[in-house]
Amino acid sequence: MTEPLSLSMVLFSGTDDKLTAASVLAVGAASLDRPVRIFLQYWALDAFRADRIEKDHGAAPEAGREGAELLHRFAERGGQHWSETLRQIKEIGDVRITACSLSMDILGIGRDDLDPLVDGIEGIAGFTGEATGQLVFI
Repeated sequence: MTEPLSLSMVLFSGTDDKLTAASVLAVGAASLDRPVRIFLQYWALDAFRADRIEKDHGAAPEAGREGAELLHRFAERGGQHWSETLRQIKEIGDVRITACSLSMDILGIGRDDLDPLVDGIEGIAGFTGEATGQLVFI
């Protein structure tokens, strides 16, 4: 029997709308027993700092003011934050989140700066070498 293909995501954007979309994709794959691999680069990595993860990261420019307002209303109504969604699926599925070593160097981030959601640090070669299924860039 073959292993299920993984969902591999490279997260570049650190806005709440895109991080929420990534967490929803991860839930879908994990609910189908597919391994999920998330590689954090640049602004997404910055959003995973322990002291910033719960803060408002805004919306992507294409969302406009209306999109940012929708996100704000969702949060006010008790909508679940993307980080909490990721915490929950890590408890039930095969989900691994790693930080890009180059992005860490560029941004001056150390391992101790990262939220415990981040499982480790690796280079792009290590991440792409393990990517066996779909690759999504957000």
